[in-house]
Amino acid sequence: MAGNSFGKLFKLTTFGESHGVAIGGIIDGCPSGIPLDFEAIQLEMDRRKPGQSDIVTQRKESDVVEFLSGIFEGQTTGTPIGFIIKNTDQKSNDYSHIKDVYRPSHADYTYDQKYGVRDYRGGGRSSARETACRVVAGAIAKQMLKDVKIHAYTSSVGDLFLDKPYQDLDFSKIESNTVRCPDETIANQMIEKIREIRKQGDTIGGTVTCVIQNLPVGLGEPVFDKLHAELGKAMLSINAVKGFEYGSGFCGAKMKGSEHNDQFNEDGSTKTNLSGGIQGGISNGMDIYFRVAFKPVATIIQKQNTLDNKGDIVEMQGKGRHDPCVVPRAIPIVEAMAALVLADYQLLRRQESHH
Repeated sequence: MAGNSFGKLFKLTTFGESHGVAIGGIIDGCPSGIPLDFEAIQLEMDRRKPGQSDIVTQRKESDVVEFLSGIFEGQTTGTPIGFIIKNTDQKSNDYSHIKDVYRPSHADYTYDQKYGVRDYRGGGRSSARETACRVVAGAIAKQMLKDVKIHAYTSSVGDLFLDKPYQDLDFSKIESNTVRCPDETIANQMIEKIREIRKQGDTIGGTVTCVIQNLPVGLGEPVFDKLHAELGKAMLSINAVKGFEYGSGFCGAKMKGSEHNDQFNEDGSTKTNLSGGIQGGISNGMDIYFRVAFKPVATIIQKQNTLDNKGDIVEMQGKGRHDPCVVPRAIPIVEAMAALVLADYQLLRRQESHH
């Protein structure tokens, strides 16, 4: 199985299954001498972990990271950083009912067809449990990026939208509610909506907006490794993601050039930022902002027809513990993937300046 590594110089390889002994990863290429704040790493894990509120899955995982290598006396040594996160609350019996059936809109069918072997316990390798490893690596990348600020927040749930531009939001309020939306009024409506959907045994999708500030000019490698292309790939590699747009995104397609062009100021900054902080695939020093769309979680606690491995259509019902809306827990994952991309480009740029 290929495709388990991300990044060129700052490289993360992850391993493990949802219901295996542990999940984990190896971070290669992290420079030496970075003092690590382990509490900050654990805090990122706590933002992602299951069971943290009544609007997410009730699986209980402490998600404590155990570092195996690459760190000595609190700082990185420059050697590969190995880590594991033990699985403690895997109820594999919850999945015995799907051993022979493929859940609609899940990876069950495609994995079975491709590999001929299927770990049906919690989705195995296709489970979003794997994203915990990305959050560990992203937390280390964030500490490497020092002054760069990365803030993601819930900008919509179903048809409830936070319509305010990010400049009018107080990012310190993101963590003040369980849905991670920095506007209290909209947040409460979102929470109510998710509770209502959960009662129906259903799920709902939403969007995450991410803002990157204080990024220097010059990150990005045209033509094929444009900064926004890599951010797009990073986001689309997250479970349940259906779309990515940056800057003016799809709205820009409705505009005229005279409306869309960002006029320069004398210092090279721009009066507007419809480019989303990236021009020609290279960061221009303005804020980078993008939006990621998440589908409704595929496991619903309602009866539905599906296919079994003998080719028959059968009735099934989801059970076990699942998120009615994945968006609140996706916030730290979006930030982590953005941090991995930026750490990689920062090292690439450092390499260029040495030549």
